[in-house]
Amino acid sequence: MHASSVQTLSAKASCAVRPAPVYASRLRARRGAFVIRAALAQRAEYIWADGLEGDLSKGAVFNEMRSKTKVIPEPITSMNPKDFPDWSFDGSSTGQAEGNNSDCILNPVAIYPDPIRGGDNVLVMCDVLYPDSSPHITNTRALLVKLLTPDVVAEKPMFGFEQEYTMLNKTGQVFGWPAGGYPAPQGPFYCGVGSESVYGRNLAEAHMDACMKAGLLISGINAEVMPGQWEFQIGPVGAPDVGDEVMIARWLLHRLGEQFGIVCTFNPKPVQGDWNGTGAHTNFSTESMRKPGGMKAIDEAIERLSKTHAEHISQYGTGNELRLTGKHETCDMNTFRSGVADRGASIRIPLPVQLKGYGYLEDRRPAANVDPYTVARLLIKTTFGKEQSLP
Repeated sequence: MHASSVQTLSAKASCAVRPAPVYASRLRARRGAFVIRAALAQRAEYIWADGLEGDLSKGAVFNEMRSKTKVIPEPITSMNPKDFPDWSFDGSSTGQAEGNNSDCILNPVAIYPDPIRGGDNVLVMCDVLYPDSSPHITNTRALLVKLLTPDVVAEKPMFGFEQEYTMLNKTGQVFGWPAGGYPAPQGPFYCGVGSESVYGRNLAEAHMDACMKAGLLISGINAEVMPGQWEFQIGPVGAPDVGDEVMIARWLLHRLGEQFGIVCTFNPKPVQGDWNGTGAHTNFSTESMRKPGGMKAIDEAIERLSKTHAEHISQYGTGNELRLTGKHETCDMNTFRSGVADRGASIRIPLPVQLKGYGYLEDRRPAANVDPYTVARLLIKTTFGKEQSLP
């Protein structure tokens, strides 16, 4: 071959391979950009309820909270639920749809900082909608929102939700109880201190910290009467926020339980016998109740509540009949009774409220597994004399 031809072929070969390093460099740059974008992406945990808390078909141990993670490439930092996209899920796998038409819509209604993942990551509380955007039958929040008419909003109803729960190990035994046996009779455990009296404080404290970091209006925690039983309080907060915050707090409790190997149940009577049940006492007030002379409005509300007792009881939690027996700081579920500083009443008026002549009332009837949106809705419905039919 002629020398000039060899030089020409060599030059072509050189040109053919020359772009390879350039291509590799660009590929690395693209991968680097992807890594940077992925690192900056936001994780949004979409949370909803399947409406089966305490349902016998699911079992008392299993909770109703569901969630899944959406990765959002460009973080949404407004904390405005309207800025977050709707999503969907397979309702046939949660008991909320049939398999031949299984899509349910997740509609963001409240956004909170994610205290577990940190950064720009968020928790997204969602309404569940049908594909036509109407509220799903399990969407009790929508029923509450309908009652928030101008006259109700003007009275600024406020709620304090006392959520009791029981910690279990993975075999279903109360956390901290001796294997195959029982601890000492209840009495020394309520608000106790010391490993002989308190079981599960590490989870209770971690949960409180997470709620605070998420911006929830958590007002306290305490060990309860039965060992292994705890309580956290959300509020005072208005509606529908009380339901949103209780649901997020419940989700955080279950999520953190994964890390501690502890199952938390809202079963109203997790242990039969001479042990306290598990409730969700709800403190309620309107602006008229909170003003000097508000005892008149409190008494009027109690009178109205006495006339709708059966309606409230029917929606105040599954298995509540095992708890509301007239024993263990409860009133029999078939009886309505109010009283000052009486923890055996249906409605308790705290002693400081009675002495001041204004404040709030405490509804002691809700079970721990009650829907917080439903409690708020019924208290508003009865107190304001609203009419509302269920779907």
